[in-house]
Amino acid sequence: MDLKIMKLHQGILFSNLIAVFVFFTPSASQLSSDFYSFSCPNVELFVKDTVRSASDFDSTIPGKLLRLLFHDCLVEGCDGSVLLQGNGTERTDPANKSLGAFSVVESAKRLLEVVCPGTVSCADILVLAARDAVELTGGPLIEVPLGRRDGLVSSASNVRPNIVDTSFSVDELAQRFTSKGLSIEDLVVLSGAHTIGSSHCNAFSERFTQDSNGNLVPDDTLMEKDFAMQLAKKCPASASAATTVANDLSTPALFDNQYYINVLANKGLLHSDSVLIADNRTRSKVEEFAQSQDAFFTSWEASFLRLSTIGVKTDDEGEIRFACASVNS
Repeated sequence: MDLKIMKLHQGILFSNLIAVFVFFTPSASQLSSDFYSFSCPNVELFVKDTVRSASDFDSTIPGKLLRLLFHDCLVEGCDGSVLLQGNGTERTDPANKSLGAFSVVESAKRLLEVVCPGTVSCADILVLAARDAVELTGGPLIEVPLGRRDGLVSSASNVRPNIVDTSFSVDELAQRFTSKGLSIEDLVVLSGAHTIGSSHCNAFSERFTQDSNGNLVPDDTLMEKDFAMQLAKKCPASASAATTVANDLSTPALFDNQYYINVLANKGLLHSDSVLIADNRTRSKVEEFAQSQDAFFTSWEASFLRLSTIGVKTDDEGEIRFACASVNS
C-alpha cells in the first residue's frame, strides 16, 4: 500500500477511535448514574459499606446523614459546602451546630482516596450516603445521578436565609422550597424524612409555655393532648441542651409512612410537621401517604432526586477535594 494512503488510513482510524472514546466518556457537565463506571466502578459499594458499618455501631447515623444532605443542598446547592470546617463556615451557624455524621462521609472519602484517588467528590459521597441511609432503614433504593463537584464557598451568613425553620408556616415553607425549584408537593414528600432521626428539645420548645412551677404546658392546639404531655415529660424545663426526642415515636428506626399517620393524628413533633394538615394545599397529600406507603415511596424517589440535584456544580465550577473538611490548597 502507498505510504501516504497508509498514513491517511491510520489518521482516519485514530480520529474514529478518539470520537468513540469521547462519545462514551461521561461528561462532567452532566450528571449521570454511571459517571464513575470507568474511573471508580465500586464507589457505591464502598459508600454503602461505610454507612452500614457506621449505622450498625450507631443507630442515629441514618437520620443524621439525611439531615446533613438537606442542610447542604438548601444553602449553596448540593456541593458539600456544609462539610467544610473553619471560621465563618456553614457549620459554625447555630442552626448547624447539631448536625452530625460528618465522620461517616469523611471515612468514605478516605477509603475512596486510596482506591480511586482524586476522583470522587465529597458532594457525591454525601448524596450516596443519604440515599443509602434511607434504604438501610427500610426505604426505597434510588438510582442517583453523579458527577457533582465540591464547592469552594461555605459561609455561615448563607445558612439562615436558605434553610427551613421548624416554626415556619406552610406559606413560609412553600416559599423556601419554591425558591429552590421544589414544589409544594415536594414539601410534603420531603417532610417525610422525619420518619427517622431525632430533634433536640429546643426545636419544638415554642410549642410549650412554662408555668410558675417550672412545668411545661402545651401551647399549640395542633398537638394531641396526651402526645403533648408525653413530650413535656421527655423534655422537662430542666433538660439539657443535648436532650433529643425521636421524630417518629412509633417506629423511630424505620423509614416508613408512619410519620404521616402521626401527623394526621396531631402527633407531629415539630410545628412545621403539624401545619401540613392545617392547610388544604398540603393535607390531601398527607392523607394519601398515610394510607399508602407505596405512594409515599414512589413520590419520595422523585422528590429526593430533585432535592439532590439543587444547584449542583460541574466542570470548573468546583473541585474534587482531597478531604471533605477543607478545600484543596
